[in-house]
Amino acid sequence: MMSTEDNTQAIDVRALGKVAVLMGGSSAEREVSLMSGGGVLQALRARGVDAHAFDPSQTDLSELRHGGYARCFIALHGRHGEDGTVQGALELLGIPYTGPGVMASSIAMDKIMTKRIWRFEGLPTPDWRLVSSAAETAQALQALGAPMIVKPSREGSTIGLTKVTSPGQCEQAYLLASRYDPEVLCEEFIEGDETTCPVLGQGAGARALPVIRIVAPAGNYDYQNKYFTDVTQYHCPSGLPEQEEREIQRLVVEAFRTLQCRGWARADIMIRASDRKPFLLEINTSPGMTGHSLVPMSARASGVSYEALCLSILASASLDGLQGSAGAATPTVTPGTPGAA
Repeated sequence: MMSTEDNTQAIDVRALGKVAVLMGGSSAEREVSLMSGGGVLQALRARGVDAHAFDPSQTDLSELRHGGYARCFIALHGRHGEDGTVQGALELLGIPYTGPGVMASSIAMDKIMTKRIWRFEGLPTPDWRLVSSAAETAQALQALGAPMIVKPSREGSTIGLTKVTSPGQCEQAYLLASRYDPEVLCEEFIEGDETTCPVLGQGAGARALPVIRIVAPAGNYDYQNKYFTDVTQYHCPSGLPEQEEREIQRLVVEAFRTLQCRGWARADIMIRASDRKPFLLEINTSPGMTGHSLVPMSARASGVSYEALCLSILASASLDGLQGSAGAATPTVTPGTPGAA
């Protein structure tokens, strides 16, 4: 396998044109988006890309066309960043962008719709209930058992999430989740190893990077422990048996393809301790790129530097229906172990 540095040398950065790194935005994850975008911006500039910061919450997206931008690296998170809205606007503007298209972004942001599709396709995901009141949350606890996860259907970074262990917590858990989304998801809790795995590429060319095993204090991998502390342990190589790692990689690639994702994404998986069965939790179509982020960590484990990763993702920018045409360059990063075709 060629080294990543050799691969990315083949990318003509001048042909990429003027690039907007979309960062900030108006979601609850704005702070993380600014950190992600700042890192991406520096990495692209270090490779000679004409890259500029662009905050859609401060400047109208129509300015992208007036400013002569040729493509966008989406480093936005949450609502109005990875839910298909920005992607749709860029489609109308005709400016290629990184990551999945409008439909895939919209579905993946909605955890309930994602789980319905995965369940229909026979992919393992924890059982769940959609609730609209505290009373229905208590009913869900009876059906799913304790502990149970209560979270907004369309948020990220564990924002608004509660691990419910008793009926007395149901009302507060529902109220917290409903602050962020009228659709509240109650999900069966899977006891076991917490893992995540990035995917790069599209279609038959989609490949998984190495799996990361996450060990958070008291199993609490929340917003604070994700981004602002150093107490969470990340194991990459994962330390899992090779057969388990390969099965997770196969599963995340299949989940990625099922939603018709392209470019890049990262799927979260729990491995049930009782029988070592993996369960898909969700898929993130605009993963974090901060110093605590997991895609760069997994990429490094397969010999892909942060700068090379950013450049390759940018080179894969595309528009719906234009993959492989003049609208997008072919991704050049060679991941480590491929997922199953």
